[in-house]
Amino acid sequence: MEQLRRNPSIWIIVPAILLFWWLALNSMVGDSPTVDEQNHLARGAAFLRTGDPRLSLEHPPLVNALSALPLLILPDVRLPLDDASWERQPPDVYWYRFAELFLWQYNDDVTRMMFLARLPILFLTLGLALAGYHLAQLLWERPSPLFAFLFLLFDPNVLAHGRYTTTDIGGTTFLFLATLLLWRMWQAEGWNWRRWLWAGLGLGLAFGSKLSMLVFVPIFALLAILPLYGGSTAETRRAQRLAGWRRLLQFLTAGLLSIVVVWAIFGFEWGPFAFRGDGVVWLNRWRGPMPTFWAGLEQVLFISRGGRPAFLLGRFSNEGFVGYFPVAFLVKTPVLLLLLLPVTAVILLHQSSTRRRALFLLLPAAFYFLFSMQSALNIGYRHLLPMLPFLYVLASGLAIGRVSRFTFYGTRRTAHGTRFTVYVLFASLLIADFAIHPHYLSYFNFLAGGPENGRNILIDSNIDWGQDLLRLQGWMDENEVESVKLGWFGTAVPDYYGIQYEPIPGAPLYPFYSLWGSPSFDPAAPEPGVYAISVTSLWELPLPDDQKYVYPWFRAHEPDDRIGYSILIYEVP
Repeated sequence: MEQLRRNPSIWIIVPAILLFWWLALNSMVGDSPTVDEQNHLARGAAFLRTGDPRLSLEHPPLVNALSALPLLILPDVRLPLDDASWERQPPDVYWYRFAELFLWQYNDDVTRMMFLARLPILFLTLGLALAGYHLAQLLWERPSPLFAFLFLLFDPNVLAHGRYTTTDIGGTTFLFLATLLLWRMWQAEGWNWRRWLWAGLGLGLAFGSKLSMLVFVPIFALLAILPLYGGSTAETRRAQRLAGWRRLLQFLTAGLLSIVVVWAIFGFEWGPFAFRGDGVVWLNRWRGPMPTFWAGLEQVLFISRGGRPAFLLGRFSNEGFVGYFPVAFLVKTPVLLLLLLPVTAVILLHQSSTRRRALFLLLPAAFYFLFSMQSALNIGYRHLLPMLPFLYVLASGLAIGRVSRFTFYGTRRTAHGTRFTVYVLFASLLIADFAIHPHYLSYFNFLAGGPENGRNILIDSNIDWGQDLLRLQGWMDENEVESVKLGWFGTAVPDYYGIQYEPIPGAPLYPFYSLWGSPSFDPAAPEPGVYAISVTSLWELPLPDDQKYVYPWFRAHEPDDRIGYSILIYEVP
């Protein structure tokens, strides 16, 4: 009881966690395996069973292994280690086959396996909210930590990806944990070895969870140099420079320590390097630590330069769009957060008492956003998730009671309503969660026209990641539809769920992908029947711009029904 009196936030935090678990579990059990989940789960299971990280090329094994950990309680889970896909090189070409065999052929309880594999991600989502709580506690005062916790737990995009066995939330969680530990290290006077060790561990966990987190290396280096920590603004420039160089040295040496942590995450792998680029292939004559990590880093850099089709507002590109992530941020971020960000920046940057702390949060989010805009890998808002903890902890700063006065165009104004705004932001997140439940992946804000219009703006993991196959089965049973013409986008196998269907063009499963050149219906005048078409397939993403002739009839007609927001139903008479 004494703890409850000293920290009354617990009265809110405990019910909030229970509500989060209900929303997450209730929606999670209805989602079929999404496109990437089988690959991540197969990598993690293979690493845990064999200790060999060969499949962890583009994604380090930390989060994948955590996801696969609960599968160890299932004694009958089998890996296709006897299949050629395990031995063939390069692994990134054959792991899709390995993953498909693992989930759909070698094992017969996909539902239980996916449920168990998604549970660790829920705990990582909770860990993200706790990291936000703790950093807000260090930066601001009560009740800001509580709001940071609630914001991160109930943002619909966090809820969406916080239920899937992928690396998006795991990478975000460990990256933000590293940020928290760096702040603690840089706030200490002199060189605090214990905090230095924790910072090195945090960086290692971040880099060992998702390779794209390495983008933060130059961002953290910049933060180290800037005079944002402790001390006094009255310090001499020389003292500030010396402190900045000390923090930079702390960060760089902690970064060296993080390499050892990453090596441990890779099981202290040692072997011949496996680079492919002409400029570095000569290194393959030598052996060294974690060759899979370095080969994966090279692969990610190659992918980020282009080569995958992107969709934005009805247009297509293999080189990506500079405006992709700005549009994605505007249409999938909750509206009230969009409105509060400039207000928060003005208020907290204006005051000298909060300016440094606000910059510590704003700069990483801004620079990461700029880095993202340079990437040609335009496949989802999920790549912007690392920004959200910084922005929500920043927004929680409005809850402190002493942002009461600031000057605007020479006029003294009060800002007594700032605390009220964070209450409204939290309420708006809950309203959005209940409105979109259980279809969190398909969330679009009302400025974008909501999830009903989302398919005209963005596709792929923004709205349609193959999550509604189970719901299609339920819809067919409820409406007594025996069979559909299925244009499926996903890696889940319809036959596993007993769905009767005739395949029409889709991706990436072969029975659907092989039909793009010869669809089994007349595109100009489709034959009568019930057509169930994934919205990603509807836009014919695999085909060049001048060859999208398969689904124009359906794009010109409103669907008769929909499954979630990712599968459209057309009843052609």
